[in-house]
Order: sequence, then C-alpha cells, then structure tokens
Amino acid sequence: MCLAVLALHALPGIPVLIAANRDEFHRRPTLPAVQWADAASVYAGRDGQAGGTWMGVTAQGRYALVTNFREPGRHLDDAPSRGALVEDFLRGAMAPADYLADVHRVDQAYNGFNLIVGDIRQAWYLSNRDGGPRALAPGVYALSNHLLDTPWPKLARTKAAFTAVLRGRPQPDLPALYAALADRNPADDADLPATGLPLDRERLLSSPFIVSPDYGTRSSSIMALHDGGAGELHERRFAPDGAVSGESRLTFSWRASDGGDILPKAPETTG
Repeated sequence: MCLAVLALHALPGIPVLIAANRDEFHRRPTLPAVQWADAASVYAGRDGQAGGTWMGVTAQGRYALVTNFREPGRHLDDAPSRGALVEDFLRGAMAPADYLADVHRVDQAYNGFNLIVGDIRQAWYLSNRDGGPRALAPGVYALSNHLLDTPWPKLARTKAAFTAVLRGRPQPDLPALYAALADRNPADDADLPATGLPLDRERLLSSPFIVSPDYGTRSSSIMALHDGGAGELHERRFAPDGAVSGESRLTFSWRASDGGDILPKAPETTG
C-alpha cells in the first residue's frame, strides 16, 4: 500500500472508511482480495511472493494497513516482510495498542514502514522511523511513503478529494472514491519531495495513481465498516497500462470480539 486516506469515526453510520492505492512492481505475484480459505474471518488481497497483505479487514471489525517508508539506500536484505505485520494483526485477537507495543519492540528489524491497526472502537499508528505508537483520534487521515499526514502533493490532493466526497450522500460513494484515487497528474517539479530518487522517478511517483511498464498502481481498494454490523471491501485491479484488469466486491457481517451490541446479518461474499 502506498497511498491511503481514512475517515475514522468521522462519518455518520460508517465508523471506518478507507480508500487506498497499492503501488508495486508488476512482476510481483499478487492474489486478489477474497475471504481467506485458511482464515475465514479475514478479507484481503495477498502478496504471492512473501505472503502477508497490505490491507485487510475481519469479521470482528479489525482492520490494518501498511505502507513502505521511502528511503533509498537504506535497505535490509534479510528484513522480515512488512506484509506480515498486517496479516498477524488480522489473524490475532490482541488489542490495537498492545499489538503495536509488541511490534515497536522489534520494529528496527524491518525496513521502513507505516502501520495502522484498529478495530471498531480505536485506531493506532506506528512508524519505525518516528518513535513509538500513538492513538488516532476521530478524524480524517492520509498516509503515503513518509510519516502520517506528511503534506506531499499527492497526499494533500487525495485527502482533499476524499474529504470532498464525504460531504455527499449516500456513503460510501464508490464511483467518487475510485475517481479520487485515479488521479494520474504528477506534482510540479518545485513541489516534489526530495527522497533521494532521481528526478524522473520522483515525478513518476508523485501522482496518486502511477502508470509505468515496470511499476505502478496495481489496485485501488475501498473498505467500510457500517453501524449495525455490515462490512464491505471493494478492490479494482489494474494492468501496467492502467486499464482495469479485474474487480472484487466483498460483503460480510462483522461483530466485535467482545460481542458489543452488533447484530450481524448472514455472511455474503460476491465477486
């Protein structure tokens, strides 16, 4: 995952709404978003190379996502997979704060990352390039390949578009959210971040939606948890030229692990 915007307890009737793009090399094998056969409560895509996932949600109302922290020249070849950080939270039952406290103890073993984990009541953020975990208050957040809400042009533009969509009804407005994620316009050179990449690469990566033959936006995802126990995860996948190559539309029921006051409907998966 390389770009995500989140509305956490900021939208009536939808305590969690996330829209995100996953950017990756096109040669890296990837499995579409599905209900996992070996963990039936998990709904997510899957990395076909290292395992794990970049974003997912569960039937207990748990969710997580990870982005890489861009820092050319600082790379551990033997580091564990960052996708496992998401998978382990989704498969587990630890509270978000406790889980990130455990991760923080060993986070320097990983290459740079940003990790958000949450459940229906709370959300926590950790970067291993920015101190310890912190709780996220209700609001709208955006995350790319630097720290949370770092105002890179692509992040600021997508967060503004996402916030504008939230003013409409009904939600989630899938066409409008997908449109917000589909912006292919690069930033002006004067506004590009200086992360140590060559200028042409900084330009390429500065658009919210990236298109190139070797690396680009592989998928856009929209996840929502509704009051009353309904959940949905939508994924739109793309070919190297940016054309749509497939879609998943998953609906499910969620119930907090402590029971809460949720009365879920019968599970349903489509797409």
